[in-house]
Amino acid sequence: MWAIPASADEVAIERGEYLLRAAGCISCHTDVKNGGPPLSGGRPLKTPFGTFYSPNITPDQETGIGAWTDEDFVRALRDGVRPDGAHYFPVFPYPSYARMTTSDMHDLKAYLFSIAPVRREVPDHEVPFPFSWRFLQMVWKVLFFSSQEYVADTERGSEWNRGAYVVQALAHCGECHTPRNFLGAPNMDLFLAGTPDGPDGELVPNITPDSQTGIGDWSKGDLVQLLQSGLKPDFDDVQGSMYEAIEHGLKFLTDEDLEAVAGYILSLDPISNRVSREK
Repeated sequence: MWAIPASADEVAIERGEYLLRAAGCISCHTDVKNGGPPLSGGRPLKTPFGTFYSPNITPDQETGIGAWTDEDFVRALRDGVRPDGAHYFPVFPYPSYARMTTSDMHDLKAYLFSIAPVRREVPDHEVPFPFSWRFLQMVWKVLFFSSQEYVADTERGSEWNRGAYVVQALAHCGECHTPRNFLGAPNMDLFLAGTPDGPDGELVPNITPDSQTGIGDWSKGDLVQLLQSGLKPDFDDVQGSMYEAIEHGLKFLTDEDLEAVAGYILSLDPISNRVSREK
């Protein structure tokens, strides 16, 4: 018998589920500690600027994104703007998602709109004045934001560019592993060099290939193993946000993508930055 080819919608949904894993949507948009349904939002994230609650991204018409058009969805990821015109706070990693291709954005939306809607209100952000003023995000964007889609480096191969795309856009590794200035913008001179002020106050390690303060003594296989299992070369395991990122997302990536990620990270210039708590 002839196999029936998958429809374009089915292909988009399958790709979208993969992109959802790569983008870490489940761990951020699911309030696991309080038994929230997957992707229905409400997870609190404590930052130096206040506590933010992730939105419901199921296709519920009233409490989720069910009324969004394709253009609304792309605008949220590319420009950091809600359908009502309000600016998102950059705790939503749209500065990284902006680098995604439009086709990947459409596939991600296709998957999200294929799942069951969940009616669930989420709490308002607990952000003090003046950071609570959304219109100030326009100024932040002028200073720190670019909506430029990822542009391949023609001097590098396809595997390196795939790794760069996953790290910089989909998996948004720099959002957690890069220190920020007093206005919450990443210090790109220290890209992936770690910070003591990560999500929920976690210490986030330096993952540049510095031999003393980073992962310079790791092999490509060591890094792939970590992303698949959460185990470091010394057999210690990751905790906190990184555990969630792996358990709900990164371990589902293909070997090819994980090898591309590892190759890209280990190709970067080493940065000496020892991450520790101030005493």
